[in-house]
Amino acid sequence: MSGAAIVRLFELVYLFGAGLTALKLFRSQLHRRYRVFFVYLLFLVPYTGAFLWLDLIPGARSNVYFYSWVLSAPLLWVFHILVVLALYRLILERHKGLYTLGRWAMYLVILVSVGVSALTLLPRITPAMPQQSRIMGYTVAAERGVDFALVMFLLLMLFLLTRYPVPLSRNVVVIAVVFVLFFLGTNLSLLLRNVFGLHLTSAVNTGLTGISAACAVAWLLLLNPQGEETRQVLPWIDPAHEQTMLRHLDALNAALLKVSRN
Repeated sequence: MSGAAIVRLFELVYLFGAGLTALKLFRSQLHRRYRVFFVYLLFLVPYTGAFLWLDLIPGARSNVYFYSWVLSAPLLWVFHILVVLALYRLILERHKGLYTLGRWAMYLVILVSVGVSALTLLPRITPAMPQQSRIMGYTVAAERGVDFALVMFLLLMLFLLTRYPVPLSRNVVVIAVVFVLFFLGTNLSLLLRNVFGLHLTSAVNTGLTGISAACAVAWLLLLNPQGEETRQVLPWIDPAHEQTMLRHLDALNAALLKVSRN
């Protein structure tokens, strides 16, 4: 099987995985709790389907495909940011002060990460470089910056959960962990392409679509109504110290709320 055929197969798995997961959330009424994630999955179906269709049109892969990708990529980044924020809100739904601080911290990290990613690209941009190559470079740099910021934020969020025994539904943990793996895979793939050159583009595209397909399948198989009833606490903390840790977290949240109101 050729590389292009493998990519199409992964894209089909991604499309149907996202669509079936959205249907599963709707039928189980979980879409009401995970509204942003549900809308994100619905968006992925026509988004992926459109690129599959363009990929099959002779001659469309050069200009139409390229500019469709460039123009739609920022919309995908916005969805990723909104989904991560929604997960963060669910994790800290009882701690609004921490949520507000973390939200602004995430915005700052994204701006810094995108800026640094763009600066590392500048030495490679030359006046003689074709326009499409420059646009692709800037788009990839922005994508790398956003994805890196989001994966760092998610890892920091999971680290916080290892320090404090915040009870979570299994579904929240599944969505968060799968997104961590997705963003890590995306960053690693883009890093390999930047380090070893554009000749790895085909292999990187195959890897990215494979990661996306695996994430969609994981969500389809692991998200269910029973996951809302199953409460999980990530850290292994002595029950005798659990209430003390939670009181510390509540005190920190109250202090942040007081500061934000003043």
